[in-house]
Amino acid sequence: MCLDEFIQKIRTTKNLSEKTIKAYRSDLKGFLAENEDVGAVTLSEIFNYIDGLKAQGLKDTSIKRKLISIKQFLDYLCKTKHLTENPMREISFPFRKERRLPKTLEVKEVRALINCLKTRKTEAVTPFAVFQTTRDLCLIDLMLSTGIRVGEAVALTLDDVVHSEHTILIHGKGRKQRLLYISCQDTWNNLKDWLRLRKERGINCGFLFVNREHSPLSVYGAENIFSKYRDLTGINTKATPHFLRHTFATNLLANGADLRSVQEIMGHASVSTTEIYTEVTINRKKKVLSKYNYRNKLLL
Repeated sequence: MCLDEFIQKIRTTKNLSEKTIKAYRSDLKGFLAENEDVGAVTLSEIFNYIDGLKAQGLKDTSIKRKLISIKQFLDYLCKTKHLTENPMREISFPFRKERRLPKTLEVKEVRALINCLKTRKTEAVTPFAVFQTTRDLCLIDLMLSTGIRVGEAVALTLDDVVHSEHTILIHGKGRKQRLLYISCQDTWNNLKDWLRLRKERGINCGFLFVNREHSPLSVYGAENIFSKYRDLTGINTKATPHFLRHTFATNLLANGADLRSVQEIMGHASVSTTEIYTEVTINRKKKVLSKYNYRNKLLL
């Protein structure tokens, strides 16, 4: 089937993650479900498909991604002689670029989260409760102390921990790697406690974080762990693990870190992605100054 051949081609020739490849397949399956005779697809049918996506309430960013997938697939069909001409070749689709501010937690909410995790670990009695709370504290503290993505956290292996340098090797998007220094001694101690417990329990899995069956912890599993402590703590009910990443970056910039360094730490391909966090810090400063600056009340 052409779709399978195309997916195999991009898997071997492009530096894409499996998550991105899965998105390509999903996008194209949706398109082919409505346009079975792809060899005879017209521009009019593509426009109708776009209208259908908009009617479903999809965001512009999602529609744009789907169109990129379709355009590349049609190019592939032309090159392999399954299609005589790509109807999208000379067509561009303008979209508004939605610029949403990253959602963050307040420092007091992060403090409450950590305190809850520590309390649960201290109060743990059964072997499983000790295992669970030690892992959970290490996982969440590592994410909020380094700003790594939840997918990057669960992908960590034992070999990625460089003990002599207090660093971890992160496997980021696009298969890019970066070394991160764990600057907080408390976070490093939590990591050591988890590693020590793993060794005592004879856990042989090469991945750093494991579930109760000692198999690699999934992204879904890590998200559930965060949701559990979020609800126990009573912080923002809409918070996700990505809030920790946004909070980390925002506070780095608010405390004086330069944009280029934050870009490298976060693993952003473009500095423009990092720049959005400066808007959050400016908005916060505006709110604080508007509310607390004594000069506002000095009516001369």
